[in-house]
Parts: sequence; C-alpha cells; structure tokens
Amino acid sequence: MSSSSPVSGAALPTPVSPLSLTARNPMRVVLLSVLLFEVIVFALAIPVMILVSHTAALPAALSGSGAALLALVGAGLLRKPIGYPVGWLAQLAGVLLGLLTPAMFVVGAMFAALWVVSFVLGKRLDARSAPTTA
Repeated sequence: MSSSSPVSGAALPTPVSPLSLTARNPMRVVLLSVLLFEVIVFALAIPVMILVSHTAALPAALSGSGAALLALVGAGLLRKPIGYPVGWLAQLAGVLLGLLTPAMFVVGAMFAALWVVSFVLGKRLDARSAPTTA
C-alpha cells in the first residue's frame, strides 16, 4: 500500500487549473467586479450601437445582450473552474462588440486589460502561497 504523499494523513492542496484561481485568492473579487461592470457597460452599449453607430436594432440587441449575458454567467460561475473560461470569453465578446460600434474596441480592450492584469496578479498570489505548504 504505497502513498504518493510523503506524510500520511496530511491534507494535500487541491490542484488548481491554469485557467482559474484558488478559492481564497483575493483577486477573485476583482475579477468578479470586472465581470459585473461589463454586464452594465455591455447592456448600455446597445442604445449606443443603435443611435450613434446606426446599427440595426436586432443585431445590436442580440450582440450586446449576448455579451452581457456571457459576463453575467461568468460572474455567477466564478466560484467554479468553468467560470474563468466563460470570463475569458466575455472579454473576447466585449472587444468584438467593437465591430458594431468602434468605441467598444477601446472599452472592451480596457476591460480585457483589467481582467488580464487581475488574473496574472492572482496567479502570482497563488504561486507565492503555494510553497508555504511544504
């Protein structure tokens, strides 16, 4: 009966996916905030697409509400590992809204930059706390 852990009975840390953060990482709150602000901004981009960029109402409503829904689902699932890939998809959707109204290229890129910086800092925090288990 061989055990892979050097100390029997010691609790091993659960492995974390490269696309997610640990449950106690404080950057999860920042990522959640980014997604929730995206929901608001993506929804408010719908009238901008219609009135300023003269996009037809149906594509504007479908793309804006789809991106907002993706960000909302990502925020809701952020406690689970699947929430992070959904959050990455929401960043892509935000930038792609720029195809319908050019200002969303800038806004989507700013949100994506916030997401990437927060995620990288969260990964650094996870890496810093990992050696303390030895």
